[in-house]
Amino acid sequence: MLGLMRVAMLIPLFLAAGVLLNMESVSSADNPVIQLTIEGAIGPATDDYISRALETAARRHAELVVIRIDTPGGLDTAMRGIIKSITGSSVPVVTYVAPTGARAASAGTYILYASHIAAMAPGTNVGAATPVRIGGVSPSGDKGKDEQDKTAGDTATDASKQKIINDAVAYLRSLAELRGRNQAWAEKAVREAASIPASEALQLGVIDIVASGMADLMQQLDGREVPVLGQKRILHTAGSVIDQLAPDWRSRFLGVITNPNVAYILMLIGIYGLMLEFSNPGAIVPGTVGAIALLLALYSFQLLPINYAGMGLILLGVALMVGEAFQPSFGVLGIGGLTAFVIGSIILMDTDVPGFGIDISVIVTSAVISALVFIVVIGMAIKARRRPVVSGAEELVGAEAVVLADFDRQGRVAIHSETWQALSRVPLRKGQQVKVSGIEGLTLRVEPLDTSTQEKTS
Repeated sequence: MLGLMRVAMLIPLFLAAGVLLNMESVSSADNPVIQLTIEGAIGPATDDYISRALETAARRHAELVVIRIDTPGGLDTAMRGIIKSITGSSVPVVTYVAPTGARAASAGTYILYASHIAAMAPGTNVGAATPVRIGGVSPSGDKGKDEQDKTAGDTATDASKQKIINDAVAYLRSLAELRGRNQAWAEKAVREAASIPASEALQLGVIDIVASGMADLMQQLDGREVPVLGQKRILHTAGSVIDQLAPDWRSRFLGVITNPNVAYILMLIGIYGLMLEFSNPGAIVPGTVGAIALLLALYSFQLLPINYAGMGLILLGVALMVGEAFQPSFGVLGIGGLTAFVIGSIILMDTDVPGFGIDISVIVTSAVISALVFIVVIGMAIKARRRPVVSGAEELVGAEAVVLADFDRQGRVAIHSETWQALSRVPLRKGQQVKVSGIEGLTLRVEPLDTSTQEKTS
């Protein structure tokens, strides 16, 4: 009995110890380190992915967000959207250039500077932050400069190019000032497209940590003090659970339709579908598919840097090829339309950002298909519609018939070796030639072929 009492007294102690262990594990799981991944060109889908992931991290009270990055650059609008999400995040953000061989070039450099902590793996590089051509402006300078112009620096650069350079310099320097990083090198990365490896970046104060992997990174971050939205925060990353958060279906779908090649193809499908629907009203399927594809393309284009001159040339090319189908001109309209279509497709994307151009193979294939669709297919359809009807009830209208017997209003006529009931507004005689003016069910409406009375007896 006494032994049972002792056991009963120990049970609450075991329960309390279990509760404490469970609380510790829950606490560790409730404050995970969330890892995000940026690979390839930065675009609207990347901006959507990062901004929504940071909101998820805030709701989950994450200890830290690590953005693992390997990018050649991207669109300015998407980059600025990501930076706004990082600077406004209530969760500390670490941008980690990894694995070995990765880079944070162009837009990646700005994102690295904007993060609360900048880290790189050995064998990676950062820099080359000079903005590329957008809107027909090439800040890097003209190829036609002579040696004297090159040594003179930016004196020969026009105002629009200089404005873009100065804006980029000021933006990156402001991010460097915000995070206490090297401002002089930031300006050099923009003006001279400078790029440095991880070890040199650490020496120059461009980054905070060089880590060989995620475990090493977590160890170096543990106990580090980070300012977040004006408040000091000490990181506790030792033994943290790392939760990899991949893009959801919305971000993946946005990534597909904002791919310039996909958006371009969607636009063509939309044009093809609507043209086929207009040339054959009532088909429904081409019009429905075309309308959906065209709306998706327009949504993608408003997120991408589009050259409207290129769009205009594409539409002009389509119009000329359709004109060739309606009014053959010995190939003049067709060749002109094909030329306008190809030139418009080449200049459609108004940027030199890597990953945001239309592949030349896609352009050539689309041009050939467009020529076949608009010149051959639609041309054949138009010719078929212009041919006279040679069968069916519609062919009877306008055809000639012979009266089989005298009748006043209603009688019988012979047409195509068939006997039909006929109605006439005037009396008709046997053997008289008449013309079919209409059909009512199984009865033909006829009228004399010659208004003069035919003197023909039965």
